[in-house]
Parts: sequence; structure tokens; C-alpha cells
Amino acid sequence: MSAVVPDHVLRELGRTEGDAASLGLLVRDQDTRRLVLLRAVLDAAEAAPAAVCPPALLDRLRADWALLEAAERADREAVRTVLFHPLAGPWAQRLLGGLTSEAPAGAELRAGLAHLTALAAAGAVRAGVGFSVRLGPWGGLLSLPTLGAVRVDVGPVQLTYHAGELTVAPADGPLLNVRIHPDGTTSSADPRWLPLLMLSAVRPGGSPVALDDLDPYRTLGSGVEQHGLSGSTQIEDWERKTWAESWSGVERLLRVGGEHRLTEASVLLRCMVPLGPPPGSGPTGRSAVHCSGTRREAFGAVLSSKPATAAYFASTLVHELQHTKLAALSTLVQLHREGTAERYFAPWRPDPRPFDGLLQGAYSHVALADFWQRFALHARRSVHRDLAWAEHARCREQVGAVLPVLAGSPALTPEGRTLVNEMISVYHRLDDSPPPPGHLTRAQAYVSTAKVIWQQRNGSRRQ
Repeated sequence: MSAVVPDHVLRELGRTEGDAASLGLLVRDQDTRRLVLLRAVLDAAEAAPAAVCPPALLDRLRADWALLEAAERADREAVRTVLFHPLAGPWAQRLLGGLTSEAPAGAELRAGLAHLTALAAAGAVRAGVGFSVRLGPWGGLLSLPTLGAVRVDVGPVQLTYHAGELTVAPADGPLLNVRIHPDGTTSSADPRWLPLLMLSAVRPGGSPVALDDLDPYRTLGSGVEQHGLSGSTQIEDWERKTWAESWSGVERLLRVGGEHRLTEASVLLRCMVPLGPPPGSGPTGRSAVHCSGTRREAFGAVLSSKPATAAYFASTLVHELQHTKLAALSTLVQLHREGTAERYFAPWRPDPRPFDGLLQGAYSHVALADFWQRFALHARRSVHRDLAWAEHARCREQVGAVLPVLAGSPALTPEGRTLVNEMISVYHRLDDSPPPPGHLTRAQAYVSTAKVIWQQRNGSRRQ
């Protein structure tokens, strides 16, 4: 068994569980990798030819880095809040790719380097370190990660911070003052300032969760549309209220799914990224249909359209945080030696999946089957109970259709086999409280039909 991940931790994670200490192992590793990635960006800029990173841009990067260092000396945790913000990951990876591509500096690379100025400014604000920098807007917004954004059409903008107040001097308008409160929240009487909405902590005493609809990198380069998801959106004031109202019931419903569901959300979740209404949901996006996803490079972020109810909000977190856990675990230990060929049937997707995608999907769906079963057993109203049993039965049958493929794969490593064996134990444990026969029959028919359609569509590619 891996020396990096103790056997008891691997088994906990295999059961889609994990206490705070086990999940903390994943968090510490991901945070360390973020710091290494940021250092790689600095080193790549220093090593890049002048055509890729011209002297003026390099000087600016050095100044931003120096501001970050000064802020970290003043308040390390405050700065780490900014550097570990999930959406700093996609930015850093894209910037590193641009600095190492040997292509002449273009608009995207310049924007990426400018975003470092925004990150450094946000870190300095949180640490209480004064500064004055110039920064240009992106798409009509000048975003300061983890804090908020300024509506501005013409740049550059002069930002000055001193003694708890941020002063914004646009090129085409009056000054704007933003008050920075001790807890990191912001306020301004000027409607040009858009504060980042913070959802309450998953459990009392924890950290609030950002609802980030302002960061320019929240879906950039994610290919969300290719995966059947809608694009990111900036939510209106009335939508912020509905998000907060739906969120308010999540803690109770996660607890219904087991204390471990509350623990994983409180330890892993750092921000929600709102997506627009999913395809087919109608013009208002207020139907029960919703979509969600995660990004490996944005550890701690869940992308989602607004779920119709708190129950679906909770199940979305259960679903997506399993992907977060498994992706983080996969960077620590090798779970299989399968290639990337897309040839496996997965009842939750119309297209052939690679082995890793099959494992990811089965892992998240067995957690969902467990969550909905617990929900059904606790539900008092028959309509809620029926809905939960239907969701449970569908997820359970979907997992049952692919577990034999996973279990029979010779490509699993010892760690991967331990993980899959624990998934199988959860699957069989679900038999202790079977769904009503009608739900089971419909779920079996659903999976059988999905396989027939998949085989007709993909022919010889089936496995």
C-alpha cells in the first residue's frame, strides 16, 4: 500500500467517506502543488525569451511578486486565502503554458500577467499592506479575486489601498471608495463596486463559501460546453437571493446523508461558480433540470447552475465533491494503468468513456445512491420519498452496470483495487434497504435502454 496515503485513509475514501484528517491530507497536497505551480510561473517568466515575456512585463511580474511576499510577511494566512482560491489554479496553468510555449507575447499572455497584479493586490488588501498599482479591466470588469470587482469600461485604473480603504480611480469617471472589513468582506455606496457574494459556512464555525461570478478564469479554458454544461454567468441581485435561500437548507440535508457528507463539504468546498440555465431548461432556467461539474485545476470549486431545491443542491455537492476527492487522490497515488482510449459504456453518458472517466463516474454515482437512499429513509412526505427512491434506484443500477468492468480490470494498481473493493462494499450495503419494486423496475429499464441506444450509436467501440 502507498506510503503517501495510509491504508485506512484509502479505504475511507473508497467508501466515498473520509474524516477531516483524511480529507486534510488531500487539501494539504493540493495547496502545496498550488505553491509549486506559482513558483513555476515565476521561474518560467524569468527564463522566457524577451519575445515571450518582454522586459516591461517581467519587471511588472517581479513587482507583483514582491508585493505578494510583503503581504505574506504581514499575514500569511490572508495571502494564502487568495493564492489557494480555486480559480487561481486555471489562471496559473494557462499562464505557465503561455510562458513556456515560445510564442510571442499576445493578448492572453498579457492578460494573464495582469491578473497576477490583481491577485497580488487582493492579497495585500487582505493582509493590510498598502500599495498603489495600475490595472486594466477585462470584459468590463476589474476583478480582485476573493474580494469583488469594479464595473469599468476604460482602463487602466489606479488602485490604492491604505488603512482599510481601497480607492479606485477609473480613467473615465469619479473616484470609487471601497471599505475592507476585518473579516475580508467589502462594502461601498457606489453601485460600480460588486462585492463577492459569500454563502454561509457549510457548518457553524467553518469558513464561508464564495459564490464567484466575477473571476475571469472561472470557466475559461474549461470546455464546459463540450461536456453538456452551460457557460458561466454573472447573476443578478434577485438571483443572489434565491441562491442564498436554496443554500440555507443544504447543511440539514447533507447531515441526512451522513455526517461524512457534511465533513467533506466543509473541508473541501471553497467556492461555487454559478453557471447559466442548462440546455433544455427553458428561458428562465427555473425548472428542475440543472447541470454541474468540477475542474481538476480548480481544486475546491464546484460549477453549477442553481439547483431547483435544497435537496438537489445537497446532492450536487455530494456528486461533485466525489470528483474533487478522487481527482486529488489520483495525484497522490496511481489507481490504474489504463490508457485514455474512449471505449467503455457508462449509463450516465451517451459517449464512450475512458477507464478513468468510468471510475470517476461510478465513484460519484455510488455516493449519490447512498445519499438518496438515506434521504428516502428519512423523508416524511411521500412525494419527497418517491423522488429520493427514484434517484437512488437509477444511480444504483447505473453503478451496478459498470462495477464488473472496474473490478475485472487487470490495469488496477493495488491502491486502485482497494478503492474499487470498498466501492463494491458500499454498493452491496445498499441492498439492506432496497427501493420499492416499481422504482427498481423503472431504473433497470432505464439502464437497459441506455445501453441499447449506446450500442446502436457507438457500434464496435463498445466494451
